[in-house]
Amino acid sequence: MAIIFPFFILWNQTQQAGIDFTMISAKAVTGENPYACVGDIKMPNGFSRTSSEKNSFAAWLRTLQLKKSKIVYLYNGLPKRNQTAQFAVLNISIGNKDLQQCADAVMRLRAEYLYAQKRFGEIIFRDNNSKEYKLGVPIDRKHFDKYLNYVFARCGTLSLEKQLKPLNNLSNLHPEMS
Repeated sequence: MAIIFPFFILWNQTQQAGIDFTMISAKAVTGENPYACVGDIKMPNGFSRTSSEKNSFAAWLRTLQLKKSKIVYLYNGLPKRNQTAQFAVLNISIGNKDLQQCADAVMRLRAEYLYAQKRFGEIIFRDNNSKEYKLGVPIDRKHFDKYLNYVFARCGTLSLEKQLKPLNNLSNLHPEMS
């Protein structure tokens, strides 16, 4: 309580003075992102990208478009408070509800990849009780987005952990999907 109380007083005083922390941090992000897609980002010295098969998850991830702006916006259109944590911003939907968090971002990427590959029957997520949520019909963007909102409200980090297969050896770690 001693830590929260002084912070609240400082925050309250800045709010009364008309200071908006959100806009301060958003203005701190300077310059435009020079990369068009993930695959354009240069690797650090001594590193190289692994080869990937055409239409693989890794190949698809490398084609994801990046926004010119480095500012991250929340579902409600406001910039997030901390604008120093990102290098680049994917040009991908996060929806307009406060549902996509943590593991949901990975779940979205998997679903978006399978949707782009027209592998609709493989778009399945399970909740903590192992109840399956499959993409139904009609198969269109509007229904897909509604389905993801439904999934994000019911599935998350714990349920995703139950779906994934553990690796015993990190040298086997790669961005491919089975």
